[in-house]
Formats: sequence, structure tokens, C-alpha cells
Amino acid sequence: MQPLLKQNPVKEKNEPHWNTVITPRDRLLTLDWREIWRYRDMFTLFVERAFRTAYKQTILGPLWFIITPVLSVIVYVTVFGGVAKIPTDGVPPVLFYLLGISVWGYFASCLNSTSNSFVTNADIFGKVYFPRIIMPMVAVTTNLLVFVIQLAIFFAFYIYYVATGTELTIHWQVVLFPFLMLLLALMAMGFGMVFSSLTTKYRDLQIMLTKIISLWVYVTPVIYPMSLVTNPKLHLAMSLNPVTPVVEAIRFSLLGQGQFSWLWLGYSALVTTILLLVGLMLFNKVQKSFMDTV
Repeated sequence: MQPLLKQNPVKEKNEPHWNTVITPRDRLLTLDWREIWRYRDMFTLFVERAFRTAYKQTILGPLWFIITPVLSVIVYVTVFGGVAKIPTDGVPPVLFYLLGISVWGYFASCLNSTSNSFVTNADIFGKVYFPRIIMPMVAVTTNLLVFVIQLAIFFAFYIYYVATGTELTIHWQVVLFPFLMLLLALMAMGFGMVFSSLTTKYRDLQIMLTKIISLWVYVTPVIYPMSLVTNPKLHLAMSLNPVTPVVEAIRFSLLGQGQFSWLWLGYSALVTTILLLVGLMLFNKVQKSFMDTV
């Protein structure tokens, strides 16, 4: 008997042919910028969606971006300036608190939004492929638009005080303002990616992060100047807060009060770099299998 010959099956015309196979990357520090650039249109759509839905179905709509910081300033000026008599180092209290609220609010909002990247977008991640790292970038960009609006309010008050004869000093370090805000955004993004990766399994960390942020503001010179902290050990402990040098540098550059230290800014940059590396590693590791746990 002759052996049976195995013939290769003929492919049918309608058989699907895959051009692209999506597989998770093994390298934890991989960040494909070219892929992110290819999905730039989706990034823009996500930013627009997040900005529009922030106050969707509200009567005042985007006006809340203005009302919220103004109401906060009124409360801060009344309670901390009027009742507690906390000094502002000669800076008009409205400018002092408005700048601090805007800067801290941007950091806290970026941290909150980024930390929920996996949980909030689980439905989208399960249906459509795109670089997951886009969502933390969307959070940082969307909150930046809100910060720009609040910064415009700050400059409106700034012009008013200058026009009425108040002496305010702007130092040359103001040219570093965009870099200081970038440092703050990357710091929040690093923290957020770490928490976002951990909350896929441990949801109680979301509650913990909320409590951390609510307490964190009090160890950051937002409602009081750093010069008020005279105890050397306490001053050092507060300076180790990586947000403190950035807030102080921004206040120094725009209002002429505060502390500007290259050494402490270098420390903040180092902490930010470490957070970004650790956050990226955890983010890339979790995104391989997070749909099984979310």
C-alpha cells in the first residue's frame, strides 16, 4: 500500500488575514512614543470629552471652573486671614490664596484623575485598543486647561492690585514657570500611575488616597507661607514634601515671596523621576492582565 499524502489545506477566499497582532510587551520600561503619536486623534477626543463632561447637565456649566476657586478664596481669606490671622508675608491675601489654591488644585486633580485610570476606563479598555498610557496623559492635559482658566483669574486680580498701587515683585525665575508646572504635572502623573496600578486589586487604596490628599495640603505651604515654620526640624520635614519646593518657587517667581532653591527643586525632580519610572513599570505590568481583576 502506498502511504497517504497529507496535503496542505487550501485557504478559502473569505478566510480572515490578520495584519496586526496585539500582544503585551515584556519590557516594563517600554514607552512607544511613535504609537502614542499615531493615536493622537484619540487623545484629542478624550481630552475634549473629559473637559465637556466635567460639568455636563449643569446650569452654570464651565462657569464652575471660575466659581470654585473664587469661593475657596473667599473662605480662605475669611477663615485663615480674618479669623486665624495667618500672615501672607505682605502679599495681598486674595493673590496669595488664589495662586496656592490653583497650583495645589492642579496637582491634586491630576493625581486623583490619574489614579483612577484603570478603574474608570475599564469598559473602554475592554473593547478598544489604544496605548493605555494615553489616559494618564489625558488627565494631566484636561486639568491643565482648567488651571489655565484659574491662572487667568489670578492675573486679573494681579493687574487690579498693581493698578491700585500695590507693590508686587516678579523675579526672573518666572521664565521657569512652565517647567515648574511640568514638574508638578509629571509628579502627579507618577504618583497617580503607582496608585492606579495598585487599585486594580486593592480598591481600599482609592479611599486611602482621598484621605492622603486631604491631609497633604496641610503639610504643603498653600494656606500659609513657609516662613511661618520656624522650627528647623519641622521646616526640614516639610521641605522633604516634594510639592513644597515647587509651590514655593512658583510663589517666589510671581509674587516675590517664598523660597527658591535649586537644591530643593533638584530633589523634587529626582523624586519625580523615580516616581515616573516606578509608575511606568507598574503600569506596564498591570495593563497585561488588569481586565481579569477590575
